[in-house]
Amino acid sequence: MSFKYSKDGNNIVTLTMDLEGRSANVINLAFGASFREALAKLQAETDLRGVIITSAKETFLAGADIDEMFATSDAKDFFDRAQELKAGFRWLETQGKPVVAAINGTALGAGFELALACQYRVVWDKPKVELGLPEVTLGLLPGGGGVTRMVRLIGLQPAFLYLTEGKKVNPKTALSDGLIHALATDKEDLLKKATEYILANKSVKQPWDQDGYKIPGGSPLTPKVAQMLPIAPAMLAKKTHNNYPAPLAIMAAAVEGAMVDIETATRIESRYFAQLATGQVAKNMINVFWKQLNALNAGKSRPAIKEKFSFKKVGILGAGMMGSGIAYACAMSGLEVVLKDVSQEVADKGKSYSTDLLKKRVSKGKATKEKAEEILNRIKASADPADLQGCDLIIEAVTENRKIKAIVTAEAEAQMDPTGVFASNTSTLPITGLAEKSSRPNQFVGLHFFSPADRMPLVEIIVGKETSQETLARAFDFVKQIKKTPIVVNDSRGFYTSRVFATYVLEGIALLAEGNNPRAVEAAGLQAGMPVGPLALTDEVSLGLIAHIRTQTEEDMKAEGKTPPVHRAYEVVDKMVNDYKRIGKAAGGGFYEYPKEGKKYLWPGLTEAFPTTTDLDQKSMIERMMFIQALETVRCMEEGVLTSVADGNIGSIFGWGFAPFKGGTLQYINDYGFPAFVSRAKELQAAYGDRFAVPALLEQMTKEGKEF
Repeated sequence: MSFKYSKDGNNIVTLTMDLEGRSANVINLAFGASFREALAKLQAETDLRGVIITSAKETFLAGADIDEMFATSDAKDFFDRAQELKAGFRWLETQGKPVVAAINGTALGAGFELALACQYRVVWDKPKVELGLPEVTLGLLPGGGGVTRMVRLIGLQPAFLYLTEGKKVNPKTALSDGLIHALATDKEDLLKKATEYILANKSVKQPWDQDGYKIPGGSPLTPKVAQMLPIAPAMLAKKTHNNYPAPLAIMAAAVEGAMVDIETATRIESRYFAQLATGQVAKNMINVFWKQLNALNAGKSRPAIKEKFSFKKVGILGAGMMGSGIAYACAMSGLEVVLKDVSQEVADKGKSYSTDLLKKRVSKGKATKEKAEEILNRIKASADPADLQGCDLIIEAVTENRKIKAIVTAEAEAQMDPTGVFASNTSTLPITGLAEKSSRPNQFVGLHFFSPADRMPLVEIIVGKETSQETLARAFDFVKQIKKTPIVVNDSRGFYTSRVFATYVLEGIALLAEGNNPRAVEAAGLQAGMPVGPLALTDEVSLGLIAHIRTQTEEDMKAEGKTPPVHRAYEVVDKMVNDYKRIGKAAGGGFYEYPKEGKKYLWPGLTEAFPTTTDLDQKSMIERMMFIQALETVRCMEEGVLTSVADGNIGSIFGWGFAPFKGGTLQYINDYGFPAFVSRAKELQAAYGDRFAVPALLEQMTKEGKEF
């Protein structure tokens, strides 16, 4: 049974959700059967005073069981399930007796939809409780009446903000926004307030079922709203480039539903839900953001070592932008931090990064001054190596220079805990080579953060030739300890993320070198679903850094007796760096100009430096930029750099922003279709070179009818 049914002396029935065998309540077939049984019992009650719905779990109701839901791909099945659930919700809100959602924990998706079907909602105001309808983040819309009721509760425009952005809020915000009615201080107070409401209200109706009800802010026919409606889809298209069908479907369901009765509105909602649920975008997003992300966070890539490790004191070498961001992330997670640099002045400047971020949190009400001070006090800025004593983890985040890294490694290892882990934050240099300068290479690992390290959710763990399984497990546990997502890859030049990310920016630069208009190149990158065009992204990374990495790579490969790669993009890089001294955003300008006031814009001299002589169609530009990333990812799989499809997909989206609606670089190939992808890659190889050559692994999988 998913519902425990109890009735007190006041004839109030409490339905307590407690799904057997699950840590959280979810809506699945077992839940549905138990829910229908509970409703039948309620219908048979002759002296019912009211109903309280609550949970025996820490959360209220987490939403639908995605895995079970997507065992089918039949649109009618999705429609019928949605309608059946909504019929139960609708009976609850129309049977006349007060129904209270006593929300004791997080209520998201279908969980919050159930709450919306209750006439009164009271929430236990405790940390980490979230309320909202985040289905859009999986390419879906709320299929349990969420669109319909949110519009009727708070109005079209405010509902758009919640529904199209998947906004999740804490109880206090939910109260101020009109989503709930009251807050409780603890579980006893929660049930007390629920009972008091029922005893004070013999018969109730939802606002939208009362005579004279009008949608807050006006219906779609209200002049003010009618003026806004044509603009909203255009703004959405500008933001999403029409790559995401869910936000537009949400708007359509909301507007169409606002013009009809609630039963018709929920039926319209179910049709849009079924359409999205059977679409490829939802499949891509559910695959990566639900199945694969959950698997990674559960430890799929972690060695099978039972002991879970917890770190206490972390040393960070280098107080630049990256080191400062890592220090903040560690301090926010309760770790003691030593932020070391060559001088106290530089170290103090690095700590000021955390000071500024914490001031912003205080000003926004996200932290008290006392809490901010407590976090800041965990960071010790220092120039003294002796302060690294007792560190059980040290992260080196100095410049990409082997000699400098070797010096700081030796200095830090002499001070840190002998059993501790030493990690390099290098983005390109092979970990095995760096570990050669370590006195304990088995305790040496790569921890590649992404900038800005305080916000970016991914950490790429690189396993060197000598890295022990225990060290890998410790690194994995550290990443989880600071609340980030770990992917694990084997050692290689550029590892996985830097190696594949580079193909995107270099392909964009190559398009410029071939005579394509820079504005068209940037537009193609954005239309492809990347967060930033390749030229703008190059400016962020720095043309100077790309030139430096190229030089370092050439030196290393020549030393190994290998021929360095040749790429059309390097013509542009050399010219920009050497002839025009335009190195990137941090240096004042690169492909773009960065005025102190106003938005950036393409450097006017760009078309003179690289004249437009061709006009490759946008589809071809998009495919070149996307195919090159997918092909390089397959090579990483083939070479054993990547050992997990999930690591590849999650790493591409969280690491450098590969189009989320495609589900990651490897899911992109599944989405495109293996035979069609291989055929198109061969066309690109014939036209643009062997960087588009089809890896043997891909050829073999295509023959065998396999997918990633």
